[in-house]
This record gives sequence, C-alpha cells and structure tokens, in this order.
Amino acid sequence: MSKFNTKLAGALTLTVASIGLAACGGMPENRTVYSTKQPVVERTNYTLDVRAGAGGLSIPEQQRLSGWFDAMDLRYGDRVSIEDPMLSGATKDAISKLAARHGILVSDGAPVTSGYVQPGNARVVLTRSTASVPGCPDWSVKSEMNYNNGTHPGYGCATNGNIAAMVADPEDLVSGDKGSGEVYVQRASKAVDAYREKAPEGVGALPGAGGTGG
Repeated sequence: MSKFNTKLAGALTLTVASIGLAACGGMPENRTVYSTKQPVVERTNYTLDVRAGAGGLSIPEQQRLSGWFDAMDLRYGDRVSIEDPMLSGATKDAISKLAARHGILVSDGAPVTSGYVQPGNARVVLTRSTASVPGCPDWSVKSEMNYNNGTHPGYGCATNGNIAAMVADPEDLVSGDKGSGEVYVQRASKAVDAYREKAPEGVGALPGAGGTGG
C-alpha cells in the first residue's frame, strides 16, 4: 500500500470513529467536578386590587382579601407587599393582620406590576418563587468512551433537583437566609450561663423540724 493510501485509510478511520461517536451521543465535555445543571429560581407576581378608604379596608374587602390568600394557599416563602398611592397606615395594618394569620410578614416596597392603581384602591402583591433544574435528566451522552475524563451531562441532576424540590424558601438558593445575627454558640451559651448562675440546692438554713412531745 502506498504512503498516500495509508494516510487516506487513517483519515477514513478517524472520520468513521467521529461519526460513530456523534451517533452515540458524543463524549462528556465537562472535565470539572462542578455540575452544569444548577437550580434556577423564577419569581411570579400575583396582584389583587382592594378598595381602601381613610379607615383602611372595609369588612367585605377584608373578607375578599382573606379568601384570596386562602385560594392562593399563602405559605412560607411567599412575599406580600402593598402598592398604596395614599400610603395609608390603616390599610397596611389591616393587610398585615390578614397576612399574619398565615405566618407572613408584609415586606417593605412592592415590585413593579403592570397597570396603574386606581384612586381609592390599594394593590396587594404576592410574590412566589419556584426552583427547578432545567435540562434534567440529561441522557444525551450514550457513548461508553470517555477520553476527556469528563463527568456525565446529567451529573448533579439528582442532588440539585432534590434541593430545588425540598427547599422551603427558593429565595435561599439565590442569596441565602440572612438569619437574626445570633449564632449557635450564643444560643448554647445561654443554657450554660443559666446552669452556672443557678444557686445550688441546700444553700441557706435548713427548715426547722418541729418535735412532738409524748
């Protein structure tokens, strides 16, 4: 076989191998231990306009808002905010009490929503976040050859998918829980201090025992 034919045969072999790998889904490309499939947090704003007067919300409007909270299944992780052109404290107080029944505090500042708030109305904005991992599961690579020593495209789907499904507040995946500033050591030291400061039993005079004559 001539030198030209040898080179041609080698090129054809590489071409056939490349076509075979492409038909099998190629090889893994990610050579790190970091997953390319990460949770994505999406926010959705729901709004309800309520009639608000100088004294806040009327009883029928409070009942309507309470029914809306029940229908929306207001729960932990939701954000409730108010867009009120009058900035009425009575209106905020009434909405805050209804949201507190579900364990939700009203947030300061409302996100931008479509449309205008008509005069005499206040807009209640419920912001709900959801977390998911797009592209999972990923079985695009079907080749058993792994010359790149890379991780499978579906690597991390199970872990990140479970985290996205189980996290109570999806916003924690974005910025984390800020907490109260009190660390675990401070909480634990309270019990230790209470134990040390407690007076031991038996301190002080013993109670007198009255004798009986006989």
